[in-house]
This record gives sequence, structure tokens and C-alpha cells, in this order.
Amino acid sequence: MVTKYWNIVKTVLGFSSTLRQERCESYLIFHFESGLGNGLRAFLYLLALAYCFFGLSAITARFFHSMENVVKQTREVVEIDPCTNTKVVRHEKVWNYAIADISLLAFGTSFPQISLATIDAFRNLGQIYAGGLGPGTLVGSAAFDLFPIHAVCVVVPKAESLKKISDIGVWLVELFWSFWAYIWLYIILEVWTPNVVTLWESLLTVLQYALLLMHAYVQDKRWPYLSLPLAASERPEEWVPEETIPSHYDDDTCDGYSEILRVDEEENGNIVDIFSIQSRREKANSGYETVPEADVPESSNANFDEKHAGHDFDLLSTWGKQFLDAVMLEDVQSKKLDSRYLRLIRISWHLILMPWRVLFAFMPPCHIAHGWIAFICSLVFISGIAYIVTKLTDLISCVTGIDPYVIAFTALAAGTSWPDLVASKIAAERQTTADSAIANITCSNSVNIYVGIGVPWLIDTAYNYIAYKEPLRIQNAAGLSFSLLIFFLTSIGCIAVLVLRRLIIGAELGGPRIWAWITSLYFMALWVVFVVLSSLRVSGII
Repeated sequence: MVTKYWNIVKTVLGFSSTLRQERCESYLIFHFESGLGNGLRAFLYLLALAYCFFGLSAITARFFHSMENVVKQTREVVEIDPCTNTKVVRHEKVWNYAIADISLLAFGTSFPQISLATIDAFRNLGQIYAGGLGPGTLVGSAAFDLFPIHAVCVVVPKAESLKKISDIGVWLVELFWSFWAYIWLYIILEVWTPNVVTLWESLLTVLQYALLLMHAYVQDKRWPYLSLPLAASERPEEWVPEETIPSHYDDDTCDGYSEILRVDEEENGNIVDIFSIQSRREKANSGYETVPEADVPESSNANFDEKHAGHDFDLLSTWGKQFLDAVMLEDVQSKKLDSRYLRLIRISWHLILMPWRVLFAFMPPCHIAHGWIAFICSLVFISGIAYIVTKLTDLISCVTGIDPYVIAFTALAAGTSWPDLVASKIAAERQTTADSAIANITCSNSVNIYVGIGVPWLIDTAYNYIAYKEPLRIQNAAGLSFSLLIFFLTSIGCIAVLVLRRLIIGAELGGPRIWAWITSLYFMALWVVFVVLSSLRVSGII
């Protein structure tokens, strides 16, 4: 009886007895790896995979701070007051909130999956069949985003606090494109051209991401005849409540250093304020400012000199401080802990992450060029980690015989979705509304399909069309289609509960602790159902 059940478990996980008995000749770095036992190699590769996920966790904090600097950028708009005939200077945000959520936040947090799928596409370039690692990871990531991340976000707000979506119209637009993305993928795989992806289907998939951006912007601006007639609740000017800043940060002459200090302390405390769209200095100037006509040149020069005098600091010193922080084992918060064991745990954790922290210290400080350089460098590091993850996944599948598709939509999807989890958790903690916490989930799922699957398929289909005049074939289209169907059905159950919470409790996140935890467990149960049924289907049991 025990042997019977063990054989069923092995079948569900996709084990192949033939592959397990054969020696895997592939290796990661050194050739002698192939001489080790399969069990030992699987253990070492799993440790390396987990360490790569730690690296994604470490780069997340820097990525979000760079994104904050990108989004908080403002521009001066000078207008003439018709009554007083004086110039009025208005500080206007460059980024629209809805567009920032879909492009910067959702695209950035989904970049591990997008990188992995794109690398998988280049590795399979010239093959008739598409690689299954990328699509499997993206579908599994969609399930992880929708269920476990919602489960975390619903219990994150403080007891009895309610956080609801302020702009239902924009959320409905994002939700529509998220659901349509998976319906569209199912149509490609099962209806139009079963088991085949053509060049035009890939191109249409990518172009729908642009349609999502335009539709969300139109809804946010409430363009007549093109947007849903739903009024948005009053949204705060700042996405995060203003916090009291310690007095030793108030000196404007050290603002460059103090910004780095604040970021480092937030990173060490695992809290990163990614949605404070404006700095303290910008808050003072966020309204309208009347400038007399005669004093405009003098005031402009004075403001320019004062601004650069306050931010005049040595770039190399600031950059060097990043390396000092990377090798520091104890921070201020750790030294304040009374428990010796907790301090030891924090020191051990910092020691484990030290190689990653030193590597990421080579990134330029986040304030340079409004954060764009650090933002791009973060994506480059994420791509590098994703490449290592693809190699490790192939090796784990080789030495254990586990179906790569099962690894893709379980462990790999959960690990690469870590930035999504961090982003939504921080938004649910720090924001006064639930907009970005939930928008990151729905938009990430849309980005996963339109960009994460669309771009790799476009690369492969374009190459096959030019080289062979043949379309791209999907090897496990039936299993992928089944996973899409299960995801669609379980996602309806997830969204229905969010709507019920809005109608009964008054908010999607937070509320009475007992109901928050019940909702969280329900979302986790939906994820387990998705993983189990998809695994059974891929393994041929159902």
C-alpha cells in the first residue's frame, strides 16, 4: 500500500525512473559535478536555486528605491495669472499613477519571469517546438500572484484598518485585460491554431500591452465616451502617509547623505517606501507659487544655486558608502535588540546576503538621472540571476527526472514572483488605499502574457518564419491549456470574494482579523487546488 501511494506521488511530481537511474552529464560550473551522485547534486542545485531567490530579494529593495526616484520626478510649469499678470510656477508630476503602476511597477516586478522566458526563447531559437520553461513559469507566476499574494495583502493592514480601491474604474480596466490575456492565450492554443503559434498571433499578443496602457490612461483621465462612467473616490495627493523624520535628517545641506541613510535603514528593516512620490522638499513646493515678473531671473538663479549647494556632495563617497553598508553585519536596529539569539539570526542573515549586497553595491546611487540608471542596472542584474535560474532548473530536472513544467509553475514561479510579493506587501502596508497593491497583481498577470509570453513567442515565430517558413509548435499545449482553464475558474472565486468583501466589509484589504485570516486561507486553498490539478494533468493522471 505504501509503495502504491509513493508511486502515485512520483508520477504526480513527474519523476521518470529511467532518468533517475541514468547519470546526468550536464554541469553548472565544473565538469566533475557530473561525477557526483544525483541525490547530492539535486541538493546542491536546490541550495543554489534558493540562493538565487535570495539574490532577487536583495535586489528588490534597490529596484524599488530607484523606481521611487523615477516616479517622483516633477517639472515646472509657468503660467500667467490673468488677474495679477504675474507668473505662477506650478510643480507637476511627470508620471501618471495608473501608467506607473502598469509600466514601471508591474513590468519591473515581473521582469524575472520575463527574463527567464526570453532566455528560454533564445536557447530554443531555431527549434520547431517552443520551450516550455517560460510559459509554465508565467502561468504558475500568475497563480502565485493572484492567490498567495492576495492572501498576504489581505492580512497585512493593521487590525481593523480598512484599505479599499479608490478608483474602481481603473481597476476594472486592469482586471478586464488580465482576464482577457488568459482567454486570448487559450484561444491561440486551442481555437484558432491548435498547438501552433503563428507570427501574427505573437505580434497581436505584444500589441495588446500597448492597448492596456492606453485604456488605463483613458479611464484614469475619464475621457468622455471612452471610459466607464464610474466616479473615482478622492485619492490622496501622496500615496503614503507622511512620517515623522528624525531631527538628524532635517539638515538640507546633508540631504544627499541623509537620503542614503534613510534608504539603508529601511532596507535593513525590510521596509522600503516605494510609493512616496515626492520628497520632503518637493512637498513644500507641490502647490502653486507666485513669482513676481521683475524677480523671475533673480529668483531662478537663487533657487538654482541653493538647490545645488544643498545637493553638492562627493559622488564617489556616496558610492563608496554603499560598499561599507554591504559588508556591515549589524545595523542600528540589530544593536537595539535585547535578545542575543535574534541578533545572531540577523547577523547570520546579513552574512548570507553579503555577496549579493556587495555585487549590487556596484550599482550607481539611486538619485542619479532621476533613478533611471539604477533602475536599468537593477533589471540587468535581475536578467543575470534569471539566466542562472534557467540553468539550475535544467540541471534539477536532469538529475531528478522531475518534469520541467512542474518545476516551472511551482518552485520557479514562486521564486521569480518574489518581487511581486514584496511590492504588493509594501503597498498594502504603507499606502492609504489598496490601488497599487491590487493593481500590481492584476497588471503583473497581464504583463506576464502580453510581454512575458508574447515577446519570446514573437522572437521564435519570427525566426522560424524567416528561416523555415514554419510556425512555432507548442509541445505541451494540452497541459498548458488545462492550467489556463483551472486558473480562470479559480480566479473567478478569488475576485468574487474581493467583491463580497467590498460590499460587506467596505474594503478589499484589512478589516476584522478573523475574516482577514479566513480570506487569506481561502486564497491559499485556491492556489493549492491549481497546483495539484495542473500537476495531475501534466503527469497524465487526469
